[in-house]
Amino acid sequence: MLFAAAATVAAANGGGSAGSGPSDRTAAPRTPELRSPDAGFARDMAVHHQQAVEMSFIVRDRTQDEAVRTLAYDIANTQANQRGMLLGWLDLWGLPKVVAGEPPMSWMGASGGHGGHTGHGTGAEAGTDAGAAKPGALMPGMATKEELDRLGAASGRDAEVLFLQLMTDHHKGGVTMAEGCAQQCETPVEKALAQGMVDSQRSELALMADMLEQRGAAPRG
Repeated sequence: MLFAAAATVAAANGGGSAGSGPSDRTAAPRTPELRSPDAGFARDMAVHHQQAVEMSFIVRDRTQDEAVRTLAYDIANTQANQRGMLLGWLDLWGLPKVVAGEPPMSWMGASGGHGGHTGHGTGAEAGTDAGAAKPGALMPGMATKEELDRLGAASGRDAEVLFLQLMTDHHKGGVTMAEGCAQQCETPVEKALAQGMVDSQRSELALMADMLEQRGAAPRG
């Protein structure tokens, strides 16, 4: 998958086309710079996705409920694959996966579209306002170590409800970040991936709200 992603980005950046003329090369997108929205999104979303995968694996072992286990598997599989693509693009661009001293989500203010730690989505749509990161969390929507410990200690319905609440928060933060890339990133395949994240995670937000209601609970906040 990483090879395919790299080939796709290389083609999008004008590489590998023997018949391209000067005008084609001029029109091709440039390789993203270190602190560009493209690079910042790839770094931050890779971290964000890693926690979603971790939470999904935790709940898989804490409940036998097939609906929750299936959702957790889908999230883990999808976000692990997307994380691999994001990290592969950073390698392709010759950029580091971590930049010392770079505040998380600072790239969202690079084009004037978003503030660093505040989510401003498209309006009243669900999951577009992630707010600020809570104390102990790296980015908006991410769980704290204490919350992950609680999830690992819970079981049955308690684990299901906590997972769905934590993942709802996580998706809201992810949607805000992905919207930022869809608006600000310049690499076509990355913009397309970001918009796909927005669409799929909004759908999962609706599903998780229904699953919480079935368990007599509701999203937090």
